[in-house]
Amino acid sequence: MESIVEAKSAQGEETRKLQYTGGSSYIVSLPKKWIQELGLKQGDHVTILRQGNSTLQIAPASKRVAKEQKEATIEVTKENNPYFIARKLIALYFLGYNVINIVPKDGRLQVEQREVIKNIARRILMGTEIIADSAAGITLQVLINLLDLSVDAAFKRMLLIAKSMYRDVLLALRENNVELAEEVIKSDDEVDRFSFYIVRQLKIAIKNEHLLKEIGLEEPRNCLGYRLIAKSVERVADHAAIIAKDIIELRQPVGKDMMEKIEAMCNFALDVLDDACLSMFKRDYEAADRAIEKARKVDEMERAIIKSISKPKDAVEMYRIKLITENVRRVSEYASDIAEIVLNMTVQQTVRKG
Repeated sequence: MESIVEAKSAQGEETRKLQYTGGSSYIVSLPKKWIQELGLKQGDHVTILRQGNSTLQIAPASKRVAKEQKEATIEVTKENNPYFIARKLIALYFLGYNVINIVPKDGRLQVEQREVIKNIARRILMGTEIIADSAAGITLQVLINLLDLSVDAAFKRMLLIAKSMYRDVLLALRENNVELAEEVIKSDDEVDRFSFYIVRQLKIAIKNEHLLKEIGLEEPRNCLGYRLIAKSVERVADHAAIIAKDIIELRQPVGKDMMEKIEAMCNFALDVLDDACLSMFKRDYEAADRAIEKARKVDEMERAIIKSISKPKDAVEMYRIKLITENVRRVSEYASDIAEIVLNMTVQQTVRKG
């Protein structure tokens, strides 16, 4: 029988000969190594997609993704710091494990260890449920499917929450509303949940080009860009929480005139953030470049606000205004960082190919 393998022309590329089986079908073999790397086995389904007039794409069927289960066990001792356990738990979540067992090496889990583990699972590990809980061990299961929420969709929700935190914190500042400031701090946990979810998705998908496209990314190199962008939005939310903590600690309203200047600066910074993120969703190099230029104006607004404080009532007031405007300015700085990442992700679109 004639060998099906005709030639190997380059790394990652194979040339195979079609075999006619009669009727209306042809067959083609696939390299064993590729099948093993994708975690496929005999009997598994693949999808074949025709792209244009000259390309066929073969990919694992999506249903395998939903059924795939990875399980890990963390053994802990009485001496283990609860936050040591929490960090390991988060790392396993990032690596794509669906079931995570936390069991005592000897004796039982300590009360503080159990509370921290449950708190981490509920607050920041999206899609995670506690399916077993006792002194003999805790079992967590990640129920959310890899394909249920794309990276873009998760990022949009994360961005909306972060922006709403600033609207709420400005209102809390104007009204000296401590309860609303406390809600802003709680919202920071929601942003972290989406950030962790995005990191988990990227780490799983970067190993599999088919999954990468399923969650809405074109190529592996974009994963690093998305990871950095998610971190920037996470930091944007952190700065809203810092302002909220200031409101809770000082419990003093800001004057009406000063409040209007701070709101104008904050709204402008959020517009820059919108522009930068929109350039990412549209993969628009020029829009990202414009967002970077626009971000520079926030520095001028901050300087104007500080300069307008001609006679501060006391050092605390000056410190407070500087703290608020500095945290608002950081929004535009992170927006500029996002836009720069978009430039790196899209620069090839602007290069003339010769």
